[in-house]
Amino acid sequence: MSTTTAAPSREGDSAASGSFPSPYNQAPPAGAEGWKDLYAYNLVFQDNRRAVEEAKFWFCDSQHWPAVTKPFETIGFEFAVGCLGQYNSRQLLIPTANGIEYRIHNGYLYMSPVAVAPEQIEARVPQFMERAGHYFQNWESLLKNWHVKLRATIDEMESIEFTALPEKIALEDVLSGKGTGPGTELLGDYDRIIALAYRAWQYHFEFLNLGYVAYLDLFMFCKQVFPRISDQAIATMVQGVDMELFRPDDELKKLAKLAVANGLADLFADTSDAEALLAAIGARSGGAEWLAQWTESQDPWFNFTTGNGFYAHDEYWRDVPSTPLAFIKGYIDRIHSGQDIDRDIQHLIVERDRITEEYAELLEGEALETFRGKIGLARTVYPYVENHNFYIEHWTMGVFWRKTRQLSAVLHEAGFWPQANDMFYLRRDEVREVLFDYVNGWMVGAPAIGPDYWPAEVERRRSIVAALETARPQPALNTPPEVITEPFTLMLWGITTEQIQNWLGKGDAVEGTLKGMAASPGIAEGPARVISSASQLSDVQEGEILVAPVTAPSWVPVFGKIRATVTDIGGMMSHAAIVCREYGMPAVTGTGTGSTEIRTGQMLRVDGNTGTVTILD
Repeated sequence: MSTTTAAPSREGDSAASGSFPSPYNQAPPAGAEGWKDLYAYNLVFQDNRRAVEEAKFWFCDSQHWPAVTKPFETIGFEFAVGCLGQYNSRQLLIPTANGIEYRIHNGYLYMSPVAVAPEQIEARVPQFMERAGHYFQNWESLLKNWHVKLRATIDEMESIEFTALPEKIALEDVLSGKGTGPGTELLGDYDRIIALAYRAWQYHFEFLNLGYVAYLDLFMFCKQVFPRISDQAIATMVQGVDMELFRPDDELKKLAKLAVANGLADLFADTSDAEALLAAIGARSGGAEWLAQWTESQDPWFNFTTGNGFYAHDEYWRDVPSTPLAFIKGYIDRIHSGQDIDRDIQHLIVERDRITEEYAELLEGEALETFRGKIGLARTVYPYVENHNFYIEHWTMGVFWRKTRQLSAVLHEAGFWPQANDMFYLRRDEVREVLFDYVNGWMVGAPAIGPDYWPAEVERRRSIVAALETARPQPALNTPPEVITEPFTLMLWGITTEQIQNWLGKGDAVEGTLKGMAASPGIAEGPARVISSASQLSDVQEGEILVAPVTAPSWVPVFGKIRATVTDIGGMMSHAAIVCREYGMPAVTGTGTGSTEIRTGQMLRVDGNTGTVTILD
């Protein structure tokens, strides 16, 4: 693995020439020298591949990985992006899309879509139609089976318990002739939890890419038959669905209403001590009913993270009950102020049907029949585009991180590292070596070697990660194509030709304005609230405009407070865009630098119709 320090960056020269910096010309932040040693060889830009790597355009996926990724946490994108590619290029054979290459640079994830050779596209069409057609024709039954498969995977993951090795093998194991010891089981359980996570990520993409394909098919058809139709009008045609991703938030609303109805609202004045609050509720008349609903809501809906599920430090509602309790308090306050806290789904449906029929009236015959068919399919499969997020990123990964933190704590107690969660500074293959060291020492009756090696190495890595966190990543690397045409790049990340020019400082945005994706229609004005993490959600006030690098589905409880949303990255099918449309709220996504250029308190005008954010003062 190369450990050569990169040459000084030439960002200014690159921008002037219409290119982003090369990863080979960017030095790491001070104190992060040697950072490549933390990651597997195949995840970093290698010096002997410079010509190959510089020939590709790479964009930073801060939508899913907005923070520096520790070595163990690379499992998230290795499994997720790898499985995405498997379904595009090997299972579905999507005619125009293969997978996505990925690299770590200065701790952040960069992606480069892999194109399908033009001469291969035609041959893939009939194979795709057969494979995808089977899923579209049997969507409900296959999706039902998907839930069974995934729940079995989650249950098996939940069954794994990592505990310290015992002083001796249990007598019953000896007398029964079992023949193996707990060290074998520990090693096997580690391998099993990794394999289960990999399996879950394959399930993740079994339906997801088809959901995007169905929407993209509708999108392309509409652009063909209605040349002047806006992207938002097409998105409106599939809005107003009752998504399970909103269910955790719906449970909070239910609990808030019950607290008001049962005379418990005054107890929510302070939600910081969850144990004391729940005890006080239990002691009050009407509290038993509320606590019963609280318990029922938790399984499975509180397997919900305030992050995005890709980081070991993400906190989950079920583990940190003060988080959902604080959101419930927010809903109680809004009920007392006379607000309707429910999402107006009926209004969305009326608008959806109005837009759909206005365009349907422009068609007739076969074109109209085709339009109806594509609308029907897109509405059937569209909910999965968001619902999968709860089941995989939130529920499955919540269990995965909880179990791996348990293992890290066991090895911390055995002296391998200074802090309980330090295992995540190791790669997963290194953890396997540590476990064998731990087991081997236990088996032979001698101290393991790791406690004399890993504490200092973990501290070195901790300082490198901290140094990497001091610098924001470049939005992209190398020379972009003249025109961005890859559909998933446009639809999911909002990386358009215009946005590339804005990042390079060559766009048409005037001073005091930011340009991005017109992700959800409407115009709103208000003071900005700039936040960078879920820990700052409590700062959001009524009537503000939320500005963030990216939002997470679990931020939905504050969406009833705000007037609009602005993000640095994200396309028409990003979580921020979809949630804002479902709340009837203006949104501009993919501004690139909104969260760094805008300051909290500045007055903004957000035009979700044109994708423009204006700083008014």
